[in-house]
Amino acid sequence: MKQQRNYPIVTVSDKGAAFLKAGHVWVYEQEVRELIGAPNDGDLVDVLNGKGRYLGTGFYNSRSKMRVRLLSANANDTFDEAFFARRLRYCFDYRKTVMGDDFRCCRLIFGEADGFPGLTVDRFENVLVTQTMSRGIEQRKHIIFPLMAKILAEMGAPVDAIYERNDIALREKEGLTQSTGFFEADGLRTDLDGKLLLTENGIVYEVDYMCGQKTGFFLDQKYNRLAAARLAKGKTVLDCFTHTGAFALNCAKAGAKRVTAVDISQDAIALTKANIARNGLSNVDTLCENVFDLLTRLYEQNDGTYDYIILDPPAFTKSSATVRAARRGYKEINLKAMKLLPRGGYLATCSCSHFMTDELFRKMLHDAAKDAGVQLRQIEDRRQSPDHPILWGVPETEYLKFYLFQVV
Repeated sequence: MKQQRNYPIVTVSDKGAAFLKAGHVWVYEQEVRELIGAPNDGDLVDVLNGKGRYLGTGFYNSRSKMRVRLLSANANDTFDEAFFARRLRYCFDYRKTVMGDDFRCCRLIFGEADGFPGLTVDRFENVLVTQTMSRGIEQRKHIIFPLMAKILAEMGAPVDAIYERNDIALREKEGLTQSTGFFEADGLRTDLDGKLLLTENGIVYEVDYMCGQKTGFFLDQKYNRLAAARLAKGKTVLDCFTHTGAFALNCAKAGAKRVTAVDISQDAIALTKANIARNGLSNVDTLCENVFDLLTRLYEQNDGTYDYIILDPPAFTKSSATVRAARRGYKEINLKAMKLLPRGGYLATCSCSHFMTDELFRKMLHDAAKDAGVQLRQIEDRRQSPDHPILWGVPETEYLKFYLFQVV
């Protein structure tokens, strides 16, 4: 395809070209064979294979192992305001289609899966919370962020404020500093206190988007919480790693006999208690304890209280180098839960780490069941909610594994 622009050129290896042809959108440092021109970090470059064939255009960064993040594979694209407006409309129209009424609180932009490499945007009612993890987006947010507010307002979803949660270490790998604060633009407020109420699955939560984990609330488990709650009626539930109490509250609302929400963090327990009170639920209690220790203690005491256990741990690994240690952690909690549950009991278990692949996770569960002397009857195999779309060809966009089992 003939090139239409005069950008610097990155020529990639056959392996790198095959990677892009298969649908991926990153050019790794070791796959760069030649750089023609002198792009600054964050500039656009054209990517070609060894025969000069155009593969795409993306953001260049000499400091990152992801040397180029593709923005488009269309040689006719011009990367002006109209381009970004068009792409934003694609994102927002998709969310309105797949989320329906849940469009009020959802992930509006999921990085590479939406054609905005390194950008995350969550919508909590009238506030947008962003994380920017690529220099190319950082240098264009003065265009993209006001456009988001403008287009959403046209769609009947006005934006009061945009808050940046750029307090993430990944930015440093892009040569960016960490920071937080309101994005300043005409019509956007910068005087809010960082807290708001949102309703998900009929349950009201307080979100602290200034200080809470990630952007303030985990939206990716929205429909998995409903799936877990469908099994909860009449059950005595142990919700491990409860964080904001979301799984616990969904189960309690669905008619669980009793729910115990457990977390090692005093702050998480305080937040869960506030959410319990906010929703007027009387069938939930809390426990501040290490989940690993708790499961061991309950098993040793031959405690038969719980017939439904939910395991929603944080990511035990954030790199391929620590997968083996993470597997041991996942196996330990699942093995203990399987031993603790009575025959006919129920288990919800998940991993939110991309590096703990579905194949590895399933193998771990199989080994845990074997060691526990039980068999698993699969009820559901689920992933993240569709506002976090999985882009085939980019396996990094598929990260959440969620399984529901009966232990038999």
